[in-house]
Amino acid sequence: METLLSLTPLVPLFPLLAFLAIVLVLNPNKRLSAAVAIGAVGLSWLLGWAIFFSSIGAGLGEQPFVVELPWMPTGRRLFVMSVMLDPLGAIMLFMVPFVALLIFIYSVGYHNLGQPNVEPRFSRFFAYISLFAAGMLALVVSGNMLLFFIAWEIMGLCSYLLIGFWFYKPSAANAAKKAFLTTRVGDVLLFVGLVLLYSFTGSLNLYEVLSPENIEFMKESSISVAGLFTLPALPTIALLIFGGAVGKSAQFPLHVWLPDAMEGPTPVSAMIHAATMVAAGVFLVARMLPLFEPIEGSWWLGVVALIGAFTAVFAASIAVAQNDIKRVLAYSTISQLGYMIAALGIGGFIAGVFHMLTHAFFKALLFLGSGSVIHGMEHGVHHVEEHGHGEGHGHVDPQDMWNMGNLRRHMPTTFWTYVVGAFALAGVPLVTAGFWSKDEILAEAFEKWTHKGVVSIPFVVWLLLTVGAALTAFYMGRQLGLVFGGRERTEAARHAHESPRSMTVPLMILALFAIGFGWVNIPKNVPLVGNGWLYTFLAETHINVLHEPYEKVPFVFSVAAFSSILALGGLALGWWLYRDVTGDATVSPFERDPVARAFARIPLVGRPLWLLLENKYYVDEIYGVLVVRPVLALSAFLNSFDDRWIIDPLVDGVGKAARGLSAVGRWIDTYIVDGIVNYIGYILDELARGLRLIQTGRLPNYLAILVAGVLALVGLMLR
Repeated sequence: METLLSLTPLVPLFPLLAFLAIVLVLNPNKRLSAAVAIGAVGLSWLLGWAIFFSSIGAGLGEQPFVVELPWMPTGRRLFVMSVMLDPLGAIMLFMVPFVALLIFIYSVGYHNLGQPNVEPRFSRFFAYISLFAAGMLALVVSGNMLLFFIAWEIMGLCSYLLIGFWFYKPSAANAAKKAFLTTRVGDVLLFVGLVLLYSFTGSLNLYEVLSPENIEFMKESSISVAGLFTLPALPTIALLIFGGAVGKSAQFPLHVWLPDAMEGPTPVSAMIHAATMVAAGVFLVARMLPLFEPIEGSWWLGVVALIGAFTAVFAASIAVAQNDIKRVLAYSTISQLGYMIAALGIGGFIAGVFHMLTHAFFKALLFLGSGSVIHGMEHGVHHVEEHGHGEGHGHVDPQDMWNMGNLRRHMPTTFWTYVVGAFALAGVPLVTAGFWSKDEILAEAFEKWTHKGVVSIPFVVWLLLTVGAALTAFYMGRQLGLVFGGRERTEAARHAHESPRSMTVPLMILALFAIGFGWVNIPKNVPLVGNGWLYTFLAETHINVLHEPYEKVPFVFSVAAFSSILALGGLALGWWLYRDVTGDATVSPFERDPVARAFARIPLVGRPLWLLLENKYYVDEIYGVLVVRPVLALSAFLNSFDDRWIIDPLVDGVGKAARGLSAVGRWIDTYIVDGIVNYIGYILDELARGLRLIQTGRLPNYLAILVAGVLALVGLMLR
């Protein structure tokens, strides 16, 4: 077993090598590129599962497995990178490579390999997505926060490349830039937090910086800010690191990049929302949770809980009024990430991690299912365009749910697997993984609320997450009704068809996990089926810091019953209202949407309130006024300062003066210095010209002159 665990550093290596191979050698061969990428992540999956099963019962909570990698000298010491495996990392090795493998397989059909309309940048896609998987896997096994940050930034780069994969579309290019710049805000906060962490502990190895001694030292220390004031060290470092998670996991107010990330290919959306990018932020908070010590009661942990809970209900309310099938799921992801962050914020480590794992399976299922729907709709759009049906209606957006309807008849496999994913997200009781994981978060908040009273953070968390659960069920019922219910609302929907098996088989596998994975952590007080296995496996994570395992959360039947009523009622209401709606995407929402019509009946505020939801609370517009316009204005000012007012005119003036001086110098050199030199040369040349007349080159002449000269001298002497 020790030998197998020592192979942990190899897990991210396989997709990294696939990336290099595709970029450097295999790019012209699409089939071979896909085969190498799938084979590499398949090896990571096999090795990851082997390591995971070997870690069960290995006591990694009390003694994590660490591989130290000497890296570079830093003065008197050698900076050591490390790979670490503990229960949290091991369970992530179960989920990440497996979900990534299914997404890779799905991508082959999605990009139409072997078809005339195959994606022209097919190999490039698999190169990028391989590097994406390598970054997440490296992050999972990192035992050092510098290695963690490098992997974190690799994923940031890949998200930029993949969101903007169709860069020739302005919307995709803008979405990629928006994602990159927004997440950089969080990354800067994270980097500053890591710098401070290193300055206080002298290390970035997790098993050192999270030691009780270092945490106690930071708890008693302070940070001086420019000599003006001081901040407590531990809360400051913890919240700066949490800022990185806010950016990566799209929590309010840095959530705005994630909905626009839908401009990338659907497999990219699945990777971002399920297996990699956004899960990294939750994983960061879970990994660094001891910095929020004491786990219960610290005000900075309360900040985490409130941001998560607010984000959950905020994003869920927006999803109710969205019409793009992927954008609904994007806001759903933001909301569900809020559940995970809120759970960690009330000290519910296992509840938060459990929901992160179940969410990966059913959200990957939903995004890949939405990609299958879009794939089928695009076939219908092409059929209409080729055969001239529905002339005069313009191009039909294959992602707008109002252009769909009755797809359950045309795409039965996609329909049934999508229903499983929707039920899991809504938390349909007993039969879905989402029910068990979401209920554990609500139970955690409820239990802490009953111990602390109504005026407490756990109560606020429970209340907001319960409202979020009702909204989640409703917008998923609405989506099922619009996409799969009623009759086709466009010709494109009438000619939609089922996706190839390379796309539907991963959906079926994910559907099984969306149902069955919740059974790994059913609380033990549930009759007959209770086991609490995941709690047993994860409970001793961070035990060296906390000195005791995480608390076990019992099954609270009243909470489960209430959330079940909300889930079933919300789904039923959404389906009932939207299953038979008429009117396509060209019709006003107040004419076609039953909820929008209900809002419109509210005097004065109804229509603005619906538009507020439909326009996402105008957060993008607010950022445009408060951030984008000032930045552009400052850029224009600096450009004028540089180009027209000061710097360039000054530089140009100096240049003109230098050119004038050089012209004067050239005149002096040409007409004075060169003139004198040339005149001296002219005189010498003329003298030489006279002397040349006596230089005949004939010896008799020279002898005659010599004799004449001698005779002349003799004559002078005799005189």
